[in-house]
Order: sequence, then structure tokens, then C-alpha cells
Amino acid sequence: MDGLSELIRAYGTWIYILLFAYCMLKSGSLPLFAGYAAHAQALDLPLVLVVTFAGGYLGDEARFFIARRYGDAWLKRWRFAERTYSGARALIANYGSAYIFIYRYPKGMRTIGALPVGLGTMSWGRFTVLNAASAMLWTALLVSVGFVFGSQVEEAVEAGWGFASVVLLAAMVFLIAFAWWRINKIGTHSPNIQEDLVRSHQ
Repeated sequence: MDGLSELIRAYGTWIYILLFAYCMLKSGSLPLFAGYAAHAQALDLPLVLVVTFAGGYLGDEARFFIARRYGDAWLKRWRFAERTYSGARALIANYGSAYIFIYRYPKGMRTIGALPVGLGTMSWGRFTVLNAASAMLWTALLVSVGFVFGSQVEEAVEAGWGFASVVLLAAMVFLIAFAWWRINKIGTHSPNIQEDLVRSHQ
């Protein structure tokens, strides 16, 4: 909290711009500390909620757009990625909605999380609704926890936030691997299963 307090004193309202940029790029602990600062009346709670949500939502909208706009060129450039593209599309077609609500939390996943969705066949309209709901839930959870629990959150972040994020990442990798295995197992009985799954969710 001391570091955040120093930033608030040094930059005043510019801290909201920093919070917005941070939330566009990643899903770390800053929204927790912003909620804590709002509890201490160093920041305005409604503005913290709006800025955190806007960053969380717009950052993933941008990544989805980039992947949708330039994804084909990437796949043609990197052949190894093109070989796995069909399976990835099937994964997103089947589990994309759940994935959008999960990838914000494991360490390192948020930065690239929306890219696979943009490479898939999910429509922008569906993605933006799910993205908004996911960002809203993420914002409410992190900011409210920071606001309600205050110093206990600071101690928890210092003690084990990084470890907890790594555990979440490992769990997500396991779930993705299991889903991939399941789709490929089904595919041994139906050679066109991946294409069928993608078409069924369009």
C-alpha cells in the first residue's frame, strides 16, 4: 500500500490513467490495491470501478480485433501454428464461453487470452457480450475484495499472490490439455469432428 500511496500523492488523478493502462495489459494485483485505496478514501470507488472495467474490457476487445484482423497472416507465416489451428478452433467452439471467464485470473494468461478467441469463429457480437460480463465480474471481484478486506489483502498478496496465480495457470493448462485430448479422442471416431464442432457453434 505504501507504494500505491506514494503514486497517488505524486500523480493525483493520473493514477486512474495508470490503472486503466494496467488493466488493459494484464490482470495483476493493482485493482486489489486500488480497492484498498478507495476504502482508505485515497481514490474514488465508483471511478476505480469504471476505470478498471474499461481497461479490462477494452484491452481484450483490442486483442480480439488484432487476432481477427491479422490472424490469417500469422498462421501463413508460422506453419507450426497453422498445424494446430484446427484443434484450437474446436476448443474455442466448445469451451470458448467458459474460457473467456477464466483466462483473466492465471498468471500471464490475460496478456494473450483473447487472441485464440479472435483466431476462432466466435462472432464479435457474442465475444463482446461475454467479454463485458467477464470484465464486470473480474472488476467487481478484485476491487470489492480490496475494498472490504484492505490490509489483509496486502498481506496475502505479499505472502502468496504469485504462487496462487501460478497454481491457477497450471490448472488452466491441465484443463486445456484435457479438453484437447477429449476432442482428439472423439476425432478418432469421426475424422471431420473438429470441422463439425466448429460449424455447430457458428
